Amino acid sequence: MNEQKKIEILQNLIKIKTVNDNEAQAADYLASLFEPYTAVKIERLTYASGRDNLIVTIGESGPLLGFSGHMDVVAPGDPAAWDSDPFEPVIRQQRLYGRGAADMKSGLAALVAAMLELLESNRSLPGRIRLLATVGEETGEYGAAQLTKAGYADNLAGLLIAEPTSNLNNLIYTARGVIDYKITSIGKTAHAARPQFGINAIDNLMLFYQQIKPRLADLTKTDPVLGGITHNITKIAGGEQVNSIPSYAELMGNIRTIPAYPNQIFYDRIAGLVAELNQQPDVKLAVEYSFPEEAIPGDPASPIIKCAQRVYQQLLGKKIKVTGSSGANDGAEFLQAKGSFNSIEIGPGSDSSHQSNEYVELPTYLQAIEFYEKFALAFLQEQH
Repeated sequence: MNEQKKIEILQNLIKIKTVNDNEAQAADYLASLFEPYTAVKIERLTYASGRDNLIVTIGESGPLLGFSGHMDVVAPGDPAAWDSDPFEPVIRQQRLYGRGAADMKSGLAALVAAMLELLESNRSLPGRIRLLATVGEETGEYGAAQLTKAGYADNLAGLLIAEPTSNLNNLIYTARGVIDYKITSIGKTAHAARPQFGINAIDNLMLFYQQIKPRLADLTKTDPVLGGITHNITKIAGGEQVNSIPSYAELMGNIRTIPAYPNQIFYDRIAGLVAELNQQPDVKLAVEYSFPEEAIPGDPASPIIKCAQRVYQQLLGKKIKVTGSSGANDGAEFLQAKGSFNSIEIGPGSDSSHQSNEYVELPTYLQAIEFYEKFALAFLQEQH
């Protein structure tokens, strides 16, 4: 496959508007690239209308390496903040610009191109490679959760996630978890001039707001790579109008966890505080969670890390930084599959993820394709 074809795969992916929706069209396109080959198994798993996960497996037998990338992207924001249409990729000075160019259609396209090159070579693989192209990673990793429950990640020998890692310069083995939660407060409306006839939902919500951070203050352990936990209240809303006692209020919080503290600790602390506050007269609070993910502990000395380091050194002539990530990824779901395996995260995207004028360095994108191809062969050979 020549360089132009590799770049066209990425360009075509970016043109498909998959802003938390429409991943089925991206799955259609990627599947069409594999259809000319006979030694390929192409499967789909529908999450919702227009939202299909794609599973592509190559190789006949032996150890199974997972390749993972998500097809969805975040919204482009204000079009005026972009120098060009975010869904019409353009190339300027060896950079390809467009929504998803960094996070993470460049990584996904590189995985696909690497697999296609292996198929084109007609060589016998020392194992199998399975592409797990997911929906909904940006809003909760629910595509990965669905694939995991369906068994597609069972008994992997290892998993490579092509999320952007500072232009392919970092090799991630551990990552923070995330807990997004919402507290709702139900009160009773009344005229603001007669508050005694109502129940102020905002006042009751503030009881939680004031006490939750002290409840977590003793969780002071730090991870040598990831640091400590973080907890922020990020959204508050409530009330109907200025002259009415509010009958409803809500807040949302975001917790970033580390391996030392399983998510259950936070669930218990939050639920305990809600239960205590609900013992007070007229307080009616409730909590719900949005796709929480456990932290990924990882192992910096695992075989998959060692293999990736060797291949990277051979290909690029330098050592790669082995580190952790402050963001969650699909690996948190896939690692709950049957069997025991480790994951790594390495991808070609720049640090422009979620920003206007998002881009990927094209030389790095092309290097990623070669790295994925060589890594897959080396890792499967070692596991055979």
